[in-house]
Amino acid sequence: MGVVQTVLLPAVALLAGLLTGAVVGCFWTVRRCGVDAEQRRRRRSAELADRVVQVADTGVAVVDANRDVIVTNPRAAELGLVRDDLLDDRAWVAAARVLDTGGPVDCDLTAEHPLPGRGRIAVRCRARSLGPDQPGLVVLFADDDSEQVRMEATRRDFVANVSHELKTPLGALSLLAEALLESADDPDSVRHFGGRMQTEAFRLGSMVSELIALSRLQGAEKLPDPEPVDVDDVVELAVDRSRTAAEVGGIQVTTDRASGLQVLGDRTLLVTALTNLVANAIVYSPAGSHVSISRALRGGMVTVSVTDRGIGIAKRDQERVFERFFRVDKARSRATGGTGLGLAIAKHVAANHNGELTLWSKLGTGSTFTLRIPVHRSAESGSAAAGVAAQPDRPTARTTERREGAAR
Repeated sequence: MGVVQTVLLPAVALLAGLLTGAVVGCFWTVRRCGVDAEQRRRRRSAELADRVVQVADTGVAVVDANRDVIVTNPRAAELGLVRDDLLDDRAWVAAARVLDTGGPVDCDLTAEHPLPGRGRIAVRCRARSLGPDQPGLVVLFADDDSEQVRMEATRRDFVANVSHELKTPLGALSLLAEALLESADDPDSVRHFGGRMQTEAFRLGSMVSELIALSRLQGAEKLPDPEPVDVDDVVELAVDRSRTAAEVGGIQVTTDRASGLQVLGDRTLLVTALTNLVANAIVYSPAGSHVSISRALRGGMVTVSVTDRGIGIAKRDQERVFERFFRVDKARSRATGGTGLGLAIAKHVAANHNGELTLWSKLGTGSTFTLRIPVHRSAESGSAAAGVAAQPDRPTARTTERREGAAR
């Protein structure tokens, strides 16, 4: 028995030692593996964070108390936040205030001079502390704010223009009403001033109606329930609505032959847009001239062109004619009751139909406004459309026009 104990005890002790060593070894191996995995995860997170910063549309820069740029990205250089690894002076003033106060500071980094190929851009910058665990470091964010500034300027201009345009007929109505009251005993004066009041009231009502229509179209939203619309019907209605104005102005309106083309959209909006184009052409055409309307199918787009032989539009004004209330000839458009909204409405109608409105014009020669809308192909219209594309236009005289004058 003593011999057995003498042999077994050392063996058991050795086995226990081996097992303990194995357990401890496994523990440290697992722990080391866990540490390595955590390090890899953190390294991966840092790499992803750096990648996000580098591709961000926002300019980013981290600067220390010595004005040394620690981190930056390409967008920061594009926006002028960092130039040649040096922080912009205005941004550094904001960063210094953050270092002093700990609170956020905003600043304006708008370029003082136009940038090559980009013009003058507005840049908004925000400086923030990185927190108590990163003392002495400030992160700055820069964003191109040009579009927001442009929209705000457009809004201010629109409000100013609306106020001015509405004030004119309202002031006229007030003066005419006063004159009417003073002429109560003179039937001829009453009729004269009453007619003038009616004209101003009609002009005011037209402007309000067109402002409402324009506000609905402004966002170029997709049409909720588009339906197939016959282009020939749109042309016919636009011509009919413009008939009175054409006859008064001594303008002959001609159209090419029916096309059988269709587009997908809102019939009322399309008629309004084309009527505005035709009325605009009449307003700026000399007496005895003619306005022509043509239809065609080109590259999957239905084009409806309205051409006048009027005064034409100067190159400098051709981009502005689609602006609200802009008029090339203010005296002429006011005399005809134009609101200055007709072309803006037509442009937005085209956008709402996934199309566009373009202009060709030459001073002394005339202008052509072309409405382009994607064609709607159906079993009935396919063959007709093919025929129109293959055969030349044959204008047929048709006198017309309309009583509303959309101003250019």
